[in-house]
Amino acid sequence: MASLTRTQVLIMSATAGIAVANVYYSQPILQAIATQFHTTAEKAGTISVLSQIGYGIGLFFLTPAGDRIERKKLILYLQGGLILSLLLVAFSPNLYTLYAGSLLIGVFSVVAQVILPMAASLVTENRGKIVGQIFTGILVGILVARVFSGFITGTLGWQYVYLISAAMVLGTGILMQADFPSTSERFTGSYPSLLKSTITQFKRFPLLRRTAFTGMLAFGTLSAFWVTLTFYLSAAPFHYSAAKIGLFGLLAAAGALIAPVFGKLADKGSPRRSLLFSTGVTLISIIVLKFFPVSLAAIWVTVVLLDIGVQATQVTNIAIIYTLDPTANSRINTVYMTSYFIGGALGSFIAIQLYNAGGWSWSTSFMGVMAIITIINVFTTKTK
Repeated sequence: MASLTRTQVLIMSATAGIAVANVYYSQPILQAIATQFHTTAEKAGTISVLSQIGYGIGLFFLTPAGDRIERKKLILYLQGGLILSLLLVAFSPNLYTLYAGSLLIGVFSVVAQVILPMAASLVTENRGKIVGQIFTGILVGILVARVFSGFITGTLGWQYVYLISAAMVLGTGILMQADFPSTSERFTGSYPSLLKSTITQFKRFPLLRRTAFTGMLAFGTLSAFWVTLTFYLSAAPFHYSAAKIGLFGLLAAAGALIAPVFGKLADKGSPRRSLLFSTGVTLISIIVLKFFPVSLAAIWVTVVLLDIGVQATQVTNIAIIYTLDPTANSRINTVYMTSYFIGGALGSFIAIQLYNAGGWSWSTSFMGVMAIITIINVFTTKTK
């Protein structure tokens, strides 16, 4: 079994984080986009939903190929498509072109989900720790994305967010073509049979099904919060700019910093305890928000606790699924992460509808319900 150096892990973490960040750039700048295209908040919010739907499409149809072809080559193709999609969004002449570009950005941003199983297949010891480190890169990418897009939009305009991102993807693309080791075992069937085998993994492992449901609910809660927070903070009594809204992502950095800790706990054989703690923290964060809806301090607390809870849940879940069958890591990862981002897309979509119908109160109630169902699912799931 090959191993990874610290430099290689760092490169993989940075590449994954920069790729996945593209799915989240739009969230704090939706109001700015809506203003430029003279459209409603609901139509602008569709941009975020489409990016996450695209991510789900890419996960199911593209990432399983990591078990069949050289992952480094697959990463190169995906990064090339991502660069072209970013340029399409940056130069969009109308809202419908922007929709198409946002969908494609989601499809090709699945680079991160090729890197995760790649790392898991290249190590035997401390797998949870290594996966946690790379997932930390993904989390940092998600969190910095909101700060970065808000700042760039406030200083240069929202189009430059995507132009600068295209340059960063190009840079990490060059680094990823360095000398990374390869895995020897590969799926030898056709592409249709590969997709069929991916679905088989869902049927094959009951633990994968329950873990995927946990991830779907947890990420749905997080996505619902961030997509509606943009509109909530843009309106009375806050009237915050895109730059200020983006800064809230810095508060969530605690979630990224604590993620590797939960990967280590999974290595030590205590994933269920980690999940009960992380999902409990998620619920507490929503309760704080419900009791103090107009308190800025309460929103700060919620941002920190919600990101810690959700991200710790995801790190633990990923460490669990990579113990099921190392020869099918990409397909197993596809099942989990497809469910994960379907949850994000549904959470964003439903939360936007509820926000438009009943405001902040309705959307936060929806988050609370999802958090409670998540805890129930974890409590009734056997991780051993």
